[in-house]
Parts: sequence; C-alpha cells; structure tokens
Amino acid sequence: MLMAAGLGKRMRPLTATRPKPLLKVAGKALIDHALDRLEAGGIERVVVNVHYLADTVEAHLRTRKGAMTILVSDERKELLETGGGLMKAKELLGDEPFLCANSDNLWIDGPRDSIATLAAHWNDARMDALLLVVPHARANCHSGPGDFHMDATGRLSRRKPGHIAPFVFTGVQILSPRLLKDPPSAAFSTNIFWNRAIAEGRAYGVSHQGLWFDVGTPQAIPVVEDVLAHA
Repeated sequence: MLMAAGLGKRMRPLTATRPKPLLKVAGKALIDHALDRLEAGGIERVVVNVHYLADTVEAHLRTRKGAMTILVSDERKELLETGGGLMKAKELLGDEPFLCANSDNLWIDGPRDSIATLAAHWNDARMDALLLVVPHARANCHSGPGDFHMDATGRLSRRKPGHIAPFVFTGVQILSPRLLKDPPSAAFSTNIFWNRAIAEGRAYGVSHQGLWFDVGTPQAIPVVEDVLAHA
C-alpha cells in the first residue's frame, strides 16, 4: 500500500493547488519516486489511497507506464489518517503480510534493495510489524527527536520522553493483516497498530543502509536535489 491521502500542510504554499505526492523533486513527482522503488523491489500490485485533490492524483496514476497494477482506495469523503486508511483498504490488501510505504519520503537503496531486505527479515511467527528505520544521524532533512530504540535482536521500543531515539521511521514497513482490527475510530494513526505490536514484543526493525530524506517542507526540496545530484 502507498499512502498518498494527506493534506501536505507542512508543504504549504506548494500544496495549495497541488497534492503533495505530485510535487516534483529532481524532476520527478514524489509518488513516482516511491512507485519506482516499489516496482524495482518486485511489487506487482499496489493500493494507493487518495483524499486531497484526489482527482489529480488519480489522473496522474492513469498516465503511469509499466506492468504494475495500481488500485485506488477512495477516501474522498473523509480523511482517515494512516491507520484508518489501512482499515479502509483492508479488503484490497488481502490476507497476507503486505508492504506499506509513504509517498512523501524518498529513499535510495544501499548495497541491497531495501524491500528485499525487509522481505528477507520478515518472520511471520514472531512479527506483526517490521519497520525500515534509519539511524538518526543519517535522517536527511529530518528535525525530530527520533522514533525508536532497537535492541540486538531488532525488537523495537518507543523513544523515551525527553530523550533522542537513535532510529527514525523511514515510512516503509511490512505489516501483518492481524493488526488491522478493532479501530478506535474511523480516523486514527498507524501508531495504534505499532503500540499493540510493541506491547506484545512483535514489532521489529531493520536499519536502512542507503540514503533517506524526509521531504516534509519546501525548504527540504533543494537540499534533497543537491544531494541526489552528487550521489
């Protein structure tokens, strides 16, 4: 699943008339950067959720070439946030563990394809969530205090209040459909699912070995483009 329904508030004024997934970075829409990575990772079928300026996003998706099948989960009536978006798309996602990615983060693979790395680390008997995380020091354009601690086995725990966490979530993860149950409301964050998995010791992480960028503000775009030009 590719998450593309957000309002892009931090990207204003660029998102006043254009949805964030269609903003161009290095000559390519953010959503196409993500779809290219998914396709390179062997993903053949993707569900994209839409809300803000949904017609524009759908029109863009129809112009995309390639063998990947793209389905749309329509959230026009109500913005459901990330967790609610997953619940809305549940029937389209099926009964097997699935990859979920944000369309507003940009990543470049390191020595190995990141999606293949996640798939190789997935253990359905032990995991309900497997997150691709990046060391805080290599989280380009990211100003937050970090998201997770990770022990030697890869098990994740939350950042402690008042501390810096050593790992930042990249927006890419594998989730088990076991988590998609008992929503607290129609609109809610994926954090609800992560908290359940962490409480049961079933949330794990894999450290990203390539480049990663938080393309969250207009100021980040030229920084990202400069790094990509010299990568």
